[in-house]
Amino acid sequence: MKIEKILRSSAHHIARFGAHLVEKLEKSLSEKGGRFYAGCVVRKKQVRMTPEEIVRQLFAMELTEKYGYPPERLSLEHPVHFGREVKKADIAVMDENNRDTVYIVAEIKKPSARDGKQQLRSYCNATGATMAIWTNGRQTAFYHRKDPNYFEEIRDIPKAGQSLRDILQIRWTLDDLVKQDKLAHEGVSLKDVIENLEDEVLANAGVDTFEEVFKLIYAKLYDEWFAGSHPDNRGGNLRFHNAGETDEELKKKIAELFDSAKAKWPGVFPEDSGIELGASHLAICIGSLERVKLLNSNLDVVDDAFEYLINKESKGEKGQYFTPRYVIDMCVKMLDPGEKENLIDPAAGSSGFPIHAIFHVWKKILARKGKKQSHLFTIERKPPECEEYVQKRVFALDFDKRAVRVSRALNLIAGDGQTNVLLLNTLDYERWKDRADEQEWRDIYGHGERGLRKLRENKESARDHRFDIVMANPPFAGDIREGNIIRRYELGRKYARRKGVKTPTRLKEWHEKISRHILFIERNLQFLKPGGRMAIVLPQGIFNNATNEGERSFIAERCRILAVVGLHGNTFKPHTGTKTSVLFVQKWNDDPKAGPLCPRKEDYNIFFATMQKPGKDNSGDKIHIRRPESEINDDAPGFLLDSSGHLVPDHDLFNLWSHHFADNGGDAAVKKRLDSPGIAEAFLEFAKKEGLSFIKKC
Repeated sequence: MKIEKILRSSAHHIARFGAHLVEKLEKSLSEKGGRFYAGCVVRKKQVRMTPEEIVRQLFAMELTEKYGYPPERLSLEHPVHFGREVKKADIAVMDENNRDTVYIVAEIKKPSARDGKQQLRSYCNATGATMAIWTNGRQTAFYHRKDPNYFEEIRDIPKAGQSLRDILQIRWTLDDLVKQDKLAHEGVSLKDVIENLEDEVLANAGVDTFEEVFKLIYAKLYDEWFAGSHPDNRGGNLRFHNAGETDEELKKKIAELFDSAKAKWPGVFPEDSGIELGASHLAICIGSLERVKLLNSNLDVVDDAFEYLINKESKGEKGQYFTPRYVIDMCVKMLDPGEKENLIDPAAGSSGFPIHAIFHVWKKILARKGKKQSHLFTIERKPPECEEYVQKRVFALDFDKRAVRVSRALNLIAGDGQTNVLLLNTLDYERWKDRADEQEWRDIYGHGERGLRKLRENKESARDHRFDIVMANPPFAGDIREGNIIRRYELGRKYARRKGVKTPTRLKEWHEKISRHILFIERNLQFLKPGGRMAIVLPQGIFNNATNEGERSFIAERCRILAVVGLHGNTFKPHTGTKTSVLFVQKWNDDPKAGPLCPRKEDYNIFFATMQKPGKDNSGDKIHIRRPESEINDDAPGFLLDSSGHLVPDHDLFNLWSHHFADNGGDAAVKKRLDSPGIAEAFLEFAKKEGLSFIKKC
């Protein structure tokens, strides 16, 4: 294509434009002296087609064909006066009755929404335009200038003959949201949307950013859940959007949604909590969030945003970095939890391991019943076994209150109003009884605490449990200094090498301080029953430092080491560059009554693998798979989107095709590129050859 040739080696894109517009412009191009020209839809003359002009012409064509604005109402490179300085707006739509007045201004040059919006603000304020458009050829945003300081994002601009109120009052349904979801169609994440809101509104709103964004997400989750869970309402209006109300009316509507969410999913926000954002700030936030679909085939969209918010607020200070979800999915695939198995994450954060295990098991239940999942899987009615699994067999613990609230929110949605996420200090288990005696704590966490008690090995002690699976990424920064905690653990003792003795010897002397993740190794094993299995993320030093020989011996004495998977150094960036690996073990089964789950062996094979593709760049941003230019069209934007409309991270931890596309099909070109085994599939083949018990059983 000639257009591809013009755009080559430039930063301009045309993915957001319809194929028919691109084809129409392509046919009009002519080449003279190695340069390309086409007739301008507005200026009615031949114009040289540079990359910038290609995008401008396509947008002008869209304004005339899709929105019905006649060419005489459009002005390209419209002069905007700033005192003596004159700048040029890419496109201006002039007022119908006064062709000297700018009605809408469009900016297509700036590559980021943040920069484009700054430029648009200055153009709107200088010209008096009440609406603005920004696009980089991939993403597009529409804005209503409410006053010089506040720009509210709107779903679209009016067509010729319409008003802004006509646009705002159009019915907004769950089906509309699916069709216009900006995450699926513009290649942005909820994290990107929140970052933009922070810059534009939240930083100057005088509120707790985490709390207010959490409230808005909670209210929107409820709005989508209610529409999706009540089939008769699928075509009805969603309430989380600006329908032309005043700012105060809109705030009242969102406050009512938030109250409904608190009633449906209690124990996350205090009963008397409310929306604290001012009405004008809230209206801008609603405009930015209303075209974001939160509930889908899993909860990745929300998860990603909360990871960002919590890390920013508090987690980095404690060394509790959220595990990338592709690492979690690898662990879940390798341990393959079953619907009759009990699972716990003792350092849950936002509950990534439990949530992804839930979806893994749900898929198996649906497959057994011959049912398929859709992109709205989260909110669709599922077999009773799915809810029973969440409510009776999945547990999560954390001592960070904000992380627990996020974790409970996600689990409450998955469990349809019930959850086993508990605010507890996992390492300080002797004080659990004190927490359970607190009425306020018991009101929120009592249901989960009773379920956890049933899984104790000894009903009088909270130390040992009988879980089938433990998955965790314990905090690996910071030390435990409380002697009363250290002395509960064998790993709290110092050790020494004895001449002629094969393994290090534990001494009677206790450490004065010890890294938190060291104690988590022992604590996690206390949760496992004989034959139970564990995946745990640990700093690389545990595996090769001479000073950690005692910990390695401790693990080997109690477990069969199944696998060690080295993660890339960028995995936990931007929070830390610590090199980490995931250790997979199965607890030796010395109890003949428990069956041959993992009989003790002196000599056995271990699976080793190292992640080759980083998944993230050196700045900690995820690397997503791009489509070749030849595959980009209306249905296939620049970045590859999976069957749920998510961006696909580029890594080699598992088969990307089967994970992201196989359930709902996909094109052959994508299958050819992505259908290759990853580390998880290689491990499962290894496990079959080794005859590991959980592979046979599951």
